[in-house]
Amino acid sequence: MKQGMLLKLLAINVPVVALVILVLWLVLDTLAADYFSILMKEYRISPTDAHQMFVHSVHRYLLWTSIGALILGALLSFLLTQMALRPLYEMIKTTSLIARGDYSSRVRADSHDEIGELAGAFNRMAASLERVEQLRRNMVSDVAHELRTPLTNIRGYMEALQDGVVPPTQETFQLLQEETLRLISLVENLLQLARADARLNLELEETDIAELTSRALKKFDLEFRQKQIRVSTQLSEGATVAPADREKLSQVIENLLKNALQYTPEGGSVSVRTETIDRTAKFYIQNSGPGIGTKDLPFIFERFYRGEKSRSRDFGGSGIGLAIVKEILEAHGGKVGVQSTTDTTLFWFSLPLRDQPQTISS
Repeated sequence: MKQGMLLKLLAINVPVVALVILVLWLVLDTLAADYFSILMKEYRISPTDAHQMFVHSVHRYLLWTSIGALILGALLSFLLTQMALRPLYEMIKTTSLIARGDYSSRVRADSHDEIGELAGAFNRMAASLERVEQLRRNMVSDVAHELRTPLTNIRGYMEALQDGVVPPTQETFQLLQEETLRLISLVENLLQLARADARLNLELEETDIAELTSRALKKFDLEFRQKQIRVSTQLSEGATVAPADREKLSQVIENLLKNALQYTPEGGSVSVRTETIDRTAKFYIQNSGPGIGTKDLPFIFERFYRGEKSRSRDFGGSGIGLAIVKEILEAHGGKVGVQSTTDTTLFWFSLPLRDQPQTISS
């Protein structure tokens, strides 16, 4: 492949040189020869023999000059083309390494021309692939950990029940049910992420974000009360109506509420607000508690990403819920973001409104 591209570029240059030589040959045969004949006549010299000698001499020197020009042109074209194609050769080599699983390889992007831009874009793609591969490995490790713990507990209780070490009490079956529900929740999150990533079957209808938020808050009311978390709301129902898939948008809001519930300490506070700004419906949820690290903020919505693994496991996070949020909102043409300090975290998302939205009362 390397020699093939080099030969093609050389084949482009050689006809150009040959064409120049041909034009020069024709010019000498016509204009120069005619001018020579005019000079011979002007000085009353017989042009017949001298003309033939002149033409043969010019042709001979032109032939050798043409051969030298072709060799020199081919040699220079070979060297210059090889220099120009060097980044492409490196890309081919780097692509082969990436295909074998080495995502750390990069291409030198020294020039500022089109080849340099291509090399820079290639390096960005390689960096993105490396990060995705690292996230995939982290996900496999995290999912394995999440699955191993409840499976180990279930296996231990089942063996204990079988051997008669643990009596078959209501409390034992309750523990088994909790571990089973934990497994089901993890599998459901993985399936939801797969469906969200596919971005299929969005059933859009006029949906009031404030109304969905109010309903979601009622579902989590008991859990907020159990942790003694103060919840304040500022919902502008009827003013935040956007075209959206009602079920999937409910999932987004519930995931954000669940995230706030998990990371807000007992006795903390959560505030939820909706509003409309510049033809855009916006949702905000802010919770007290330990903030997100600066190095983790750019990746918090990446699938399978979990900053501070031990902390995430303590709170029961699987690193999937926020990725689902991002996929669903992007499928709707919306945006999502996060801001965090040492003691508060604010998540927000926005959806575009239609030109003539219809108000839906709660």
